[in-house]
This record gives sequence, structure tokens and C-alpha cells, in this order.
Amino acid sequence: MRVRLRAPKDSARTTRSPPFTFAPEHAPRQIHDMSKVNNPPDRASSIRSDTSAADPAARQPKWSWLIGLLVAATASLGFRVVSGMFLVSPQSDQYIAGYAFRDFAAQSLRSGNGFPQWNPFMFGGLPYVAAMHGDIFYPTFLLRLLMRTDLAMTWGFIIHLLLAGVFTVGFVRALGLSRWAATFAGLAYMMSGPIASYASPGHDGKLFVSALLPLSLWMLMRAIRDGRMYAWGVFAFAVGLGVLSPHPQLLQYSLLTTGAFALFLVWRGPHGAANAPASLDVRFAITRLGGALVMVVLGLAIGAIQYWPVLGYVSESPRASGRECEFAASYSLPPEELFNTYLPQFSGMLNQYWGRNAIHLHSEYLGIVVLMLVPLAFGAGARKALARFWLVTAGVALLWALGGFTPFFRIVYAIVPGTRFFRAPSTIIYVLTFALCLLSALGFERVLARHFDARFIRRYVIGWMMFASIVAVLSLSGALTVVAQNIGRDVARDFGHDPAGFAAFIQGNQKALTLGSLRSFAVALIACGLLWSFTVRKLGTTRFAVLALLLCGADLWSIAHNYWRFSQPASGLFAGDPIINYLKEQQQPGRVFVYTKTADYRVASDPYFGSRGFGEGAGFMAHGIRTVTGYHGNEIARYDDLMSNGALINPGFWQHENVRWLYTNMVVADSVLRKINGPTPNSAGSTTYLYEIPGDNGYAWVAASFGARDDAAAAREVLRADYNPHVFVSVAPATIVAGKSVNVAPALMPEPSTIHTTVTDFAPGRATVQLNMPATEGSALVISENYYKGWRAVADGQALPVMRTSYNLVGVPLPVGARTVTFSFHDDRYDAGRLVTLIALTLTTLLTLFGWRYSLKR
Repeated sequence: MRVRLRAPKDSARTTRSPPFTFAPEHAPRQIHDMSKVNNPPDRASSIRSDTSAADPAARQPKWSWLIGLLVAATASLGFRVVSGMFLVSPQSDQYIAGYAFRDFAAQSLRSGNGFPQWNPFMFGGLPYVAAMHGDIFYPTFLLRLLMRTDLAMTWGFIIHLLLAGVFTVGFVRALGLSRWAATFAGLAYMMSGPIASYASPGHDGKLFVSALLPLSLWMLMRAIRDGRMYAWGVFAFAVGLGVLSPHPQLLQYSLLTTGAFALFLVWRGPHGAANAPASLDVRFAITRLGGALVMVVLGLAIGAIQYWPVLGYVSESPRASGRECEFAASYSLPPEELFNTYLPQFSGMLNQYWGRNAIHLHSEYLGIVVLMLVPLAFGAGARKALARFWLVTAGVALLWALGGFTPFFRIVYAIVPGTRFFRAPSTIIYVLTFALCLLSALGFERVLARHFDARFIRRYVIGWMMFASIVAVLSLSGALTVVAQNIGRDVARDFGHDPAGFAAFIQGNQKALTLGSLRSFAVALIACGLLWSFTVRKLGTTRFAVLALLLCGADLWSIAHNYWRFSQPASGLFAGDPIINYLKEQQQPGRVFVYTKTADYRVASDPYFGSRGFGEGAGFMAHGIRTVTGYHGNEIARYDDLMSNGALINPGFWQHENVRWLYTNMVVADSVLRKINGPTPNSAGSTTYLYEIPGDNGYAWVAASFGARDDAAAAREVLRADYNPHVFVSVAPATIVAGKSVNVAPALMPEPSTIHTTVTDFAPGRATVQLNMPATEGSALVISENYYKGWRAVADGQALPVMRTSYNLVGVPLPVGARTVTFSFHDDRYDAGRLVTLIALTLTTLLTLFGWRYSLKR
């Protein structure tokens, strides 16, 4: 009879830790005692070799309790979704544009038309996929098929906030830390200011990438260090999801971070030992780093459906040649705002912000408990190298976030690919946050292991209390406000504010600053009390760990909940009104020109009028109404160039761009404009008027002739007051028609065409144009849509060559006798990208499934 010895329940769970990790520096490279081969030591003994002095009363909590804590933390911020409310604020990008972008695709999918290809509703039209409109292909689009778009967007934030915590727990646990420390890191990361406050500006793509970072690190470690086959596949999935997020800037930061961690893993060797560079296992390094690189490529291929069209569009976008370093460094993290990591009210929260970045809808707050534990992560032991790695990572991320405030960013701009296409280097703060949360978990683990004697902790606690007391005194005395006002003088000068008025605005933050300093002092006091009580053994390990988790969560929640602002459902936010209903009922397509003279009009309050009064929003798109402007940032460059010449108030531009109505908040008296409706309140509460613009500003027209003309001349021509597009339209140089280059403009212009057009079928990326008489020889048909490769045209069953006409519009040469022309848009690069994505997904799925099966067999 064989007797099986069974370890206690907690010990049995502990032995499931990774087979190797960051072992002590003195660990032997080879095993000479064969008894250790036949009877391997408990894996946790090598993993936690620096925690052997842990309190014998320490017990590992149940996972259900710890994950429940993360769920409760998430619910404390997002619980209002159950009543149907929309996680959006007046300042949110989701309110300004995100909802309209996503609902457009959701309606197309629900109606069976697939993913839309063309967005005709703003900036003269732009490709929907290639120009990027948010998480088009990210799995959150499935939520929008199952529920209201606004609810799906809200659940996207909630789910990914929780995933940020869960994935962090998994990564830290895989490092070999206790469940207490892993849960602390997960809670600290997900509830930190940089992560939880993504909800305020509506930056869901940033949250997606931030949540995927710990998953990527977790799987990379399982693959490189542990040799788990399935982890390679999951890592590729994580990269692919990051590509589809789509937030290329944060994806860049994530790939750089995981790349650095991969180098750290292979430097540690196949068994996690602290090898010197001279003893680097070259074969191990090449095979594992090569595998990681292949998985990154596979992950990028998963995102081909999004980025292959994007790569084809770059040359047509405003970002074609990149931007100068000064632009790339804009929205850097001002050094004084680092103080917000301790006192978040220093530079003013939300609408009380007075700092150097003009807008500040997020938070840098990291939490008092987190900051207190970070310095305790460092010391002798197996995890010394790990702590140093994350310290260096935090340092690099900090320098990067400071951007233009240090010379370091110029080095980044010069050597890091892609940097010239982005701005706001402060967005790398999520990497800094993650690194500090990891360090705080290491510090928490060392505290639980009682690595510090009472004498050291007494000095440490006294130092923190002195710091918290000094900050509170400086705040109560008004000294911090004076510092803020001194910095604010430069801000007032840079943004053209009245210095006296701006100083008064900063003074208005004094009350919030005082209360905030007292709040931080109270949290520091409680944290110091807990740490001291545990050190002198007045608190047991379990009770101390629970209280530390609750204090950390409550501290971070007290700031984070200010950034989770809910509103009524989208059906109310974007409710119709008489003007909207009138525009939706029109049979022939036309664009709306938005204009208001209100100088300080806020985009935050109205997605129809916009921040500068020219319609910098997507409120009309939510109703399927086309506008001259909008809110995007990656529109077609030629359209931007045309608008930059003062075209918005040019009648020639109105004719060119099918502008038929003026939407304003003013009474326009003694004008040729015909009033349609007003005053009428819109759903945002603004008073609105609608006027009809006179003239023949149709969607399509026939020109009697066409000829080649350079872009500069073509752009000037369409804005001339005496220009008649029915006589002649220019086409781009080197345009080929019927195998021949189009001739230059004729010296003698013909008579204007008398053919009239009617649009009989109009939808995004599709239009059918009827001519009232047969087309004549040498004529051309133009539609008021931005030209981009992918437009097709058919006349009475005959395919026509599509030309770029009138600088930026779509045109075709008309066959003699043609009466009907149908236009449609489809980007061939989308088809190619979709095929690559499907192949990559299949390979990744097979790798994951077979890898998992192989791991189970082992």
C-alpha cells in the first residue's frame, strides 16, 4: 500500500507558483545534491526566499474575497449604469464625438450592412476605417450589438477598469508575491488617478491599452521564464487587442515597456537567477526574444483590419509628414503637477484647473498608501533586481512624461519611431503608475514579511508625518496658493488671460486645496498608525493587510469618484428638436454651416456649436446630418487646407461643399438668408436658429468641360466669387482617362452646362445621381464628397474612371448619353487587412489552444 502525503490546503495552493523566478543572488547554478532532483523543494521557497521571516500567523486569503474586493471597487464607481445612465460628462470626448462615431457603426451593423466604410457627416467626408473612429473592431463593438450604444460604451469602461486590476493581480502573483501583495497592486493600479480618471475625458482607448499592459507582461513572463506554450498565443492576442484599441501612442509605450521587460527576463536566465552579463545564456535569449518578436508581429497582424487601411491613408491626412518637436511635446506634464500625486487639488481638479496645459480632465493622484510603500521595496534579497528594473522604468516614464520640460524628450523624438506623429507625452503616465504600483506591492510584501524593525519604522513614520504636516500647514496658510499664483502669471500670459482675473480664479481653489491637504494628512496619519501598529505586533498580518487594502481603496476612491460623472441616456442628450427634425426630413442632401459669435462658447456644453463656435462636435452626426466642420483631428488634409484660407465664410466654398443651411445662436437681420426656424432650444439647452443659404449649392453638378490644373490654382479657383463650376472643373495633374492624360484647361471656355441633377439614393458611401437630360461629350459630373482612393462610379452599367476634381472632390468623365451615375466607396486595403486579421486570429487561436493542451499534458 502506498501512502500519499498531502500538504495543507494553503501549502498545496502555494506550490502552484511558477517553477522558477527571481532566485537569490547566491543560488547555485547547478544542482550537485541528487536528492534535490528527486525531491524538489517547495517552489515557493525559492520564490519567496526573502520572506522567510514572515509572520507565522500569516494566511493566504481566498481568491473569491480578493477578486470580490476589485469588483466592489469597480461597482463603487460605475454602479449608476444599472439605472440606464450614460458615463459621460459635458467635457467628455464621448459626448462631443465618441457616441456619434460608435452609434453610426452600430446602426450599420444592426441593419446588416456591415462595418461602414465612409463617414459623410463631417469635414467633407472621410474614410471611416482608415481615418480611425475609435474602437471599430475592438471586441467592445459586440456590446453595441447587444444593448444601447451609450450603455455599451459605459460597460466598456467598467469592464476594462476591472480587467486592469485583475490582470495586475495575475502578473504580480506570477512574480511570486503573496495574494495580499498582488491584490494591493491590482487595487492600486485600477483605482489610481491616471487609470480611473480616463472616464472623465472619455478616453476609452487609453483605458483599453492600460488594462492590457499587465496582461502582456504576465503572459510574456509565463512564456519566456516558464516556457508555457499557451502564453505565447495569449501574448499575441494582447498585442493585437492593443492594436485594435486603437490608440497607437499608448500602444507604442506598451510595446516599449514589454520589450524592456523581455530583455530583463532573458538577462535573468532560464531559471530566473541573477546572472552577470558574462554568463548570459545566449541560446535561451535568442530563442525567447525571437519568440516574443514573432508574437508581436502576429499581434500586429491581428490589427491589420484597422491599420492596413490607416497606413494607406497617412499620406492624405494632416499627419502625413509628422510634426515638429514643439508640437510633439505639447501637453507635457508640468513639473509642478507632480505634486498632484500626493495632493491632487494643488493644480485644481477638473474645472478648477489653472495649470499650463489649458485642459486637465484627468488626475495624477497615486494614493498616500502607495507612495508610502514604494521606498520600502528596496533592499537585499531575491527581488532586488526586479525592484531596480521597475524603478528604472518609472524613471524613464517620468522623464518622458515631462516632455518639453526636460532635454530628454528631444532624444526620444530623435530616436523613437512614431514619436513625431503624436503629442501629449504626459499620456505615458500609465506606465509610471504601473511601475510604482509594482514597487508598492514589493514594499507591501516586505512589510508583511516583517523585514523592518521598530526603530526603522519609527523614523520612517515620523518622516512621513512631518511631510504631511508641512504640506497641510503650507496649504492652510495660503503659501501653496501663492506658489500657484506665481506659476499662474506665466499661464495667464501664454493663454491671454487677464492676470488679475486669473489670480482670483486660482485664489478660488484655496478652499479645495485646504480640504485636500487635510484629507491627505488624515490618510497619511492612518497609514502611519497601521504601519507602526503592525511593526510592534499590535495588529496581526491578516488584519493589517485587510485594513491597508481598505484604506488604499478608500483613499483612491475619494478622488476617483469625482471623475466618474454620469448623465441622462443618449436619447435625451441628443434628443431631436424642430430644427433637427426639419433637416432630417430633407429629400436632397445638404450640409449645415455652424456659426456663433459667442467668444467663450464651450465645446463642453454643446456638441452642436463646439468650442470655437464653428461646430467642433458631432451632435449632428448623431442624427445623420452632414456638417461642414466637426470633431475628429484626422480628416483629409486637402479639406483642411481649403478651410484654412478663410473658406468657411466664402459663398464659393458653400457652393463647393453643398452648404445649404446656417445653424446659429444669433438673429440674422436684414439678410438674404431665409429663416427656417428659431428661436428653438436644442437638447443641450442652447438657443438656436436655422437659416437657408441662397444659391445653387447642390450635392452634384455637371460641368461642360474639364482639364488638368495644378493644386494651388485649383484651390484658388473654387473660392473665386466669379467661378462657375457648371462651365469647367479642374482635375489633378497626371489624371488618366481612357488611357490618356487629361489635357490642360482649354483656352476658350464653353457655355455652362444646363443639365440638372437629382440624388435619388443617398447613404454613407453611396449616392445615385440622375441627370435630367443625356450627358454631352466632354462633360464631367462632380459630387460634393472628398476624393479618396476607393470611390467607384458606374454609368448605366459602365464603370467610369474616378478623378480628383476641383482640388478635393470626386468627379467622373461622363459618357455621351449617360443619364444615371451611381457612386460607391469601398477601400480595397480594408479587404486585404481583414484577410490578414482572420489568418492571424486563426494562427493565434490554434497556438493558444494547442499550447494549453500541451501544458496540461506536462
